[in-house]
Amino acid sequence: MIKVLLVDDQAVVRAGFRVLLEESGDIEVVAEASNGPSAVVAAAQFAPDVICMDVRMPGGDGIEATRRIAADREGESPAILIVTTFGLDEYVFGALEAGASGFLMKDCEPEELVDAVRRLADGQGLVDQAVTRSVITEFARRRKAAADPAAARLLTARETEIVLLLARGMSNAEIAKELFVEPSTVKSHLSRAMAKIGARDRVQTVVWAYQNGVV
Repeated sequence: MIKVLLVDDQAVVRAGFRVLLEESGDIEVVAEASNGPSAVVAAAQFAPDVICMDVRMPGGDGIEATRRIAADREGESPAILIVTTFGLDEYVFGALEAGASGFLMKDCEPEELVDAVRRLADGQGLVDQAVTRSVITEFARRRKAAADPAAARLLTARETEIVLLLARGMSNAEIAKELFVEPSTVKSHLSRAMAKIGARDRVQTVVWAYQNGVV
């Protein structure tokens, strides 16, 4: 079972998400929280696999909670899915920088929420498809960081090439076609790259690449 923590200041939203997720049969909501500080406590207490995190909440926002949870490396930190009514703005950008692994709008279809939780639990980060390219473009616009030679040396030439294509928003299949290799080869190289830089998923790999001037 995939253990989920729901974080939202509206009880009706949490109740709706609980029903949607638990009807899937392989997801269990182990706890709920109504603000950022209580989410940090619940994350430590219940050790969820995935946290569905709202952004704007009285008593403590979701971005700071995401940063605190992601920074706790004593155990493997849970994947954090930002689920909000706000589109591409400071909230999305800040949440991804803080360590979030994915982003969905609250008006998404029920199956999209379930699929997102499963993907994050499986180590696949995601961003709502409607804003994926925009998020990457925003990182490119804001992150004019100089290349860090130490960061660049962490990866082989092939791994760097794959990370660059990943940062362009390509899927494994698209990268494989671009490089004339099998998708399994791309997955293998990407997994090794993620292990080297300490990124838990594709989204945080792209964040790392921009933050370190690799892209």
